[in-house]
Amino acid sequence: MEIRKNMIKKIKTALISVSDKSNLKPLLQALKKINVKIISSGGTFKEIKRLKFNCTEVSEFTGANEILNGRVKTLHPKIHAGILNKRKNKIHQKELRLNNYENIDLVIVNFYPFEEILKKTKNHKKIIENIDIGGPSMVRSAAKNYNDVAVIVSNKQYSELINELKKNKGGTSLKFREEMSKLAFTETSYYDSIITNYFNKFTNSHFPEKKIISGNLIEKLRYGENPHQISAIYSKDKNLKIKKIHGKQLSYNNYNDILAALIISKSLPNNTGTVIVKHANPCGVSILKDNLDSYKSALACDPISAFGGIVSCNFKINQKLALELNKIFLEVIVANGFDKNALKILKHKKNLRIIDASDFSINENFKLNSINDSILIQSEDKKIFTKKDFKVVSKIKPNKDQLNNLIFAFNVCRYVKSNAIVLAANKTTVGIGSGQPSRLDSCEIAMRKMKKFNNLKEDIVAASDAFFPFIDGIEKLVQSGVTAVVQPAGSIRDKEIIKFANDTNTVLIFSKTRHFRH
Repeated sequence: MEIRKNMIKKIKTALISVSDKSNLKPLLQALKKINVKIISSGGTFKEIKRLKFNCTEVSEFTGANEILNGRVKTLHPKIHAGILNKRKNKIHQKELRLNNYENIDLVIVNFYPFEEILKKTKNHKKIIENIDIGGPSMVRSAAKNYNDVAVIVSNKQYSELINELKKNKGGTSLKFREEMSKLAFTETSYYDSIITNYFNKFTNSHFPEKKIISGNLIEKLRYGENPHQISAIYSKDKNLKIKKIHGKQLSYNNYNDILAALIISKSLPNNTGTVIVKHANPCGVSILKDNLDSYKSALACDPISAFGGIVSCNFKINQKLALELNKIFLEVIVANGFDKNALKILKHKKNLRIIDASDFSINENFKLNSINDSILIQSEDKKIFTKKDFKVVSKIKPNKDQLNNLIFAFNVCRYVKSNAIVLAANKTTVGIGSGQPSRLDSCEIAMRKMKKFNNLKEDIVAASDAFFPFIDGIEKLVQSGVTAVVQPAGSIRDKEIIKFANDTNTVLIFSKTRHFRH
């Protein structure tokens, strides 16, 4: 076994066909030093010749011209037999000699930029022409035959290959080839997953018989929710579109809270609103237009829970707000940018994570939840509420301020763990009850927090993420000073709830949609 692990294979012939032609020169210099014959085609052949290195064109090597506008060039038995043959298999070697084929020991290929094309155009014909066929075929052949052939699928691997060739006097070790094979199959699988998902989207097939999920590693994390759990974060994109500009490494829990905060922030009016999150639940939200007032009001909702939490500002943070933010302990501050003086102030706390989320947006992708080998998939709850989504069912109609506060509270409510109750006044949450098995318990928590932290005189409105199954919940709210309530319709006791609202002169509106968040 030890002898097998140290098996070195000399490189005599290499096939290079790359879409990304950067960093080729150092690689070609390294191959020239060990007298490697190079085969190439199309644009790669022209680039190698431009760089003044010797190269044999694929059509000359195979004796067959490129056809079908370049769709067929490397799909030839001389190419694939040269890659796939087992060097110690006598039948393979006899067939190679009979056909006058030769070994190809190294395959360096990266694919047509299908993923990048998707970002640049919606032209289906152009997209289809950027599906690479020959490249993945050669890579899979080389990766399968890793015992004899080395495969490279990214220019990021060039330096590793060059070092390997130096270390092994023009050869590659089995360990290196096995590692490159693993990376090659990962690359072909990922590439195919992007194509598959494009076709699913193109054909409006959200839940195909086989679902392929792929992502790019963003960061390996120190641990998961707890120190005994391992963890990493992946993204469909090459980055999360959030940028850490200061502070300690982000943890699993940090990322969980940041994303929970951002999904609320990005649902608020443009460049408006402050969200404070603790353990993925909002503990204060305000959309007051003055940014400093917005933060102070959000904090006042539950200042105790906010300690050690995350603040997400849907606007650029200035010096005044930075001074205020520095008064309490926070794990993370997220914003749509920071001015120079604000950054200087916030960076005084060396462990505070400062995140720029200017480029972050909630896309049309699906939300995943998993346990063991099962994956739950659903579309994200990102419905934009308008007045048409609600129906006034009480005799008393809401005034303009009440209606706006009700819609604001209901929007926040859908991001609170169910069962959820949100109390609001003056475009700000004043009490939040979250994650209780009983909706009545959530009402009591929200009211208790409101009484503890807020001495309010103005109208207080309440939002519930689902209907009240009994009168007791809405009764508790009204007894605590709530003047208007929004809840989804759908209970068999809706008429009783409406009657109670009318008997107590309470405004009641029904949402046409329910918004659980488990």
